[in-house]
Amino acid sequence: MSGNKGEWSELYAFMKLLSQGRVYAANEKVEKIDEVYYPILKIMREETKGEVIDYVIQDNQISVEIQSNKIISVDRTEMENQANKLLKEIASHSGSFELEEIANFANGIRVTKIKAPSTDTTDISMQIEDIHTNFIRNVGFSIKSEVGNPPTLLNAGLTTNFIYKVSGISIEQAEEINAIETRTKIKDKMSKIAEFGGKIQYCGMNHDGFKRNLIMVDSSMPEIIGNMLLYFYTEDVKDCDKLVDMLGDRDPLGYGDPMMYTYKFKKFLCSCALGMKPAKPWDGLDEANGGYIIVKADGEILAYHIYNRNFFEQYLLDNTYLERASTSRHEYMSLYEENGEMFIKLNLQIRFR
Repeated sequence: MSGNKGEWSELYAFMKLLSQGRVYAANEKVEKIDEVYYPILKIMREETKGEVIDYVIQDNQISVEIQSNKIISVDRTEMENQANKLLKEIASHSGSFELEEIANFANGIRVTKIKAPSTDTTDISMQIEDIHTNFIRNVGFSIKSEVGNPPTLLNAGLTTNFIYKVSGISIEQAEEINAIETRTKIKDKMSKIAEFGGKIQYCGMNHDGFKRNLIMVDSSMPEIIGNMLLYFYTEDVKDCDKLVDMLGDRDPLGYGDPMMYTYKFKKFLCSCALGMKPAKPWDGLDEANGGYIIVKADGEILAYHIYNRNFFEQYLLDNTYLERASTSRHEYMSLYEENGEMFIKLNLQIRFR
């Protein structure tokens, strides 16, 4: 069992939640709401395809069951001790690492994988009870760890390139701009376009599938993000909350109300967090139908359940920023001519702070 801080944090969350038997809700500042929590009845894991293992909380014991047949049981205090050991190990390591003692304990309770498959937004599946209605349901949560390096919310790819028309630039000037290979080449290229009097205007997207998914969120979302990306690359403002404020001030879509941009962009961030991916056709449903679990740097675990979605959306806006990915790998930031007109592609990647 080998993994990085974020991957080991998923195992930590699994073990800590079983020992606690409940998960508390968080407000928009990632602070515990003492009076709002969800009792955990069991956590489900699919170690091998088609075989679900249930970790059922029964008083002071955790019963490990396959098809309701108990295989082994472990004391919740022992689970907590192992979780706390794991947290200390995570904090003291970097890169990818192995933890033999933790792995032996995990293997003993039938856990052989650190994390869920990367194709699935759901990192942990639980059966919880709603303390207000006593309704019991199975829900999936995505896990974000603050113990390691901040993870991405939306990964860069060829799919996340946005296309811009560039006017006022000659072929010779374009060649000069494309030849820039400085350490700060992205910033320098944008500055040179401005120096030559070039005007950049959003005109489309590189991938029809991602465009379709954005329109599922809101019909204006491609234009909203297209303008936001332009601010990011030309003015070097990266925090999502600041960029949304700029959209509200400049009002490129003519809404006449800054809150329109804030509301719509929050919905986009939430869709990314709960299941929407650029290249995969999205049905508008949340894969992580429970919400988001945050593993804080001190090991505290809090949840944004879909019931407190407003807090979650504000948290996402306040804690994300746009990031420049590799220009060569994602094929953007070079001027090119098409049908007698000049264009450039800018790339979208979003990371947690």
